[in-house]
Amino acid sequence: MKIQTGHGTITLTALLAIYSISMVTSLPGLAISPILGDLEHIFKGASDLELQMLESLPSFIIVPFILLAGRLSLHVNKKRILIIGLAIFFGCSVVYPFSNSLALLLVISALLGIGAGMIIPFSTGLIADNFSKRYRTRQLGIASSITNLTLVLATFLAGVLADINWHYAFLVYCLSGISLLFAFKLDSTPRTVAPQTTTASTTPSASSTKHNWPVSLMLLYYFITFLVLTVPFNLSIYMETMKHYKDPDIAGTLISVFFLAMTIPGFFINNIISVLKTYTNFIALCAIAVGFILFILKAGPVILTIGIILIGLGYGAMQPIIYDKTSSSTVESHATFALALVMSMNYVAIITYPFITQWLQDLFSTDASYFPFLLSMILGGAFAVYAYFRRNSAALGMQTQS
Repeated sequence: MKIQTGHGTITLTALLAIYSISMVTSLPGLAISPILGDLEHIFKGASDLELQMLESLPSFIIVPFILLAGRLSLHVNKKRILIIGLAIFFGCSVVYPFSNSLALLLVISALLGIGAGMIIPFSTGLIADNFSKRYRTRQLGIASSITNLTLVLATFLAGVLADINWHYAFLVYCLSGISLLFAFKLDSTPRTVAPQTTTASTTPSASSTKHNWPVSLMLLYYFITFLVLTVPFNLSIYMETMKHYKDPDIAGTLISVFFLAMTIPGFFINNIISVLKTYTNFIALCAIAVGFILFILKAGPVILTIGIILIGLGYGAMQPIIYDKTSSSTVESHATFALALVMSMNYVAIITYPFITQWLQDLFSTDASYFPFLLSMILGGAFAVYAYFRRNSAALGMQTQS
């Protein structure tokens, strides 16, 4: 079966291989989540720093290796880089369940971060290589949705396995084995769009923008990721202190709803852009801001669920659009590197979010559980206004693709 790309076709097997990479990118750190509360009992005598590193180390390692893999993609065969990254990741998934030493787990976590960093740029980079125009937009939306959907399902699976034995939670990483098998089916030299002839009048402007780092898109992706991280980072504390819900399963369910909401827009991204046009990012930011407003109003669980869905939908719509604009704003040979730069901002936001929010809480002398939600509401609302007036700009504007 052949799949249309906008400039030819690729096989269904190759497309499934690309999808499987998107599935792996959401896995780092998942196995630790369901055993966080038990780590002190599992590793008696371990310091708080060591336990925190077990959770955060992969994210720290991922960032430089995303950039390294993106840079290498300019000179080294992409399939080779991808297979090496998947082999490292899968190797870690095999060793993880047999590890009883915290020191060994930290070493494996670091190696997992290396493997993940080498994989992540290609979840979108291979789509940029193989698809163009609206076909690329659609596939980036689907890939984004697969990443978010896998996050929900794998988190649930890790929790179920952890209830049996904490070692078994690490088995979720074995999903990378599917991606590794599929990776060998990829073309070593993916087909790309034939370069277009440029005229003398267009060459200067093109050359001045094509090779620059996508700084505005990097900042945009960091900003919206920073906003929505308020939900997974602070929801459980908010529900306990503000709503007096002591059952952690309630917060866990709402976080799952949040990630599920993020998956929906990606499957319909072309339709969304077709209807909303230049207002797409503005309306997405409005949805995020309104979602946080419902938290500030201290509404009931049904209204809070609506708020969480709005936040998830807004972020889920902007994510593939940012990927698409990144790939379309650079020359084809540099698309993977540009996407690596942008995607690294997701992990930079995860790493910096706790420090920035804590600094702001200290600055305003508050430890109120609603403060992060208030902060995200203000920032989201202000940026929505900015996006309205900048809806035709390079980063926030939308161009219809045939």
